[in-house]
Formats: sequence, C-alpha cells, structure tokens
Amino acid sequence: MLRTLPGERWNVGLSRLQPDAAERRANWIVCMKQCLIVEDSEVIRKVASRIMSNLNFEVVEAENGQQALEICDSGMPDMILLDWHMPVMGGIEFLQSFRPLNKKKRPFILYCATENDRIDISRAITAGANDYVLKPYDRETLYARIAEAGLG
Repeated sequence: MLRTLPGERWNVGLSRLQPDAAERRANWIVCMKQCLIVEDSEVIRKVASRIMSNLNFEVVEAENGQQALEICDSGMPDMILLDWHMPVMGGIEFLQSFRPLNKKKRPFILYCATENDRIDISRAITAGANDYVLKPYDRETLYARIAEAGLG
C-alpha cells in the first residue's frame, strides 16, 4: 500500500514511485533556517558559508556591519556569525546599531573572535551577542553552538 504525507504528490515511473522533485525542494527550502555571515575576509566568509550550508542553513553574506544592518532591515535571519574587526562598521558598532531595530524576531548572534580576549568577548556579550566562538572554527564547533541555541 502506498502512503503519502498530506499534500504530497507522487510521480509514477516505470517501476517505482518518486515524490515530485520540485515540491520536495520547495518544502526543504521553506524549512531552512537562514544564517547571515558578517566577515570582511572573503576566505573566511567562504569557509563559513560552506560549513553553514552543509548544516542546512541558507547563507547570506555581508562584508561589514553596515551591509549586515541593511540585510537585517529587509529580513531578519535566524542566526548571525559576526566578525569583530571590519572596515566601515565593526562588530561592536553593528551590535549597537542592531539593538534599536524593532523586530520581533531576534536572531542568535555568534561573535567570532580571533583571540581569547575576555574584554572583547565581554563587550560583545554585553552589546547583544549570545555566544562566541574562536577562529579558526570548524563544522563540529559551529554545530555545537547551533544545537545549544536550539537551531539545529
């Protein structure tokens, strides 16, 4: 007996049944969470983008805090990976400008530090970051933070 989920269509092939590919993809994309990567280094952005994509996040990238604010103003992501030292607008300035955005959806903000500097980490948390991770980070480290935040 063939069982389908409510609203699911099946294409009947010669010898097997397959779900409609367009519908599977549309349902998958709708369920994806979005991650904004705010990083001035193109190499680190690409590495982070690949990791987050592999963790089933839709990825949006910004080179600095100003671009990130514009992206957040048009649509709030579920998570933000935030570099600290960037041209135009750094991480602390982004967090200070981000607070007044009166949005109901508040993303999980992960401050990405290059050094284990307690003062910078404390400033980031006080300014609105939820947690921090040291660079270079890997898939397992990011996954652990995402799971702790309830996004994984």
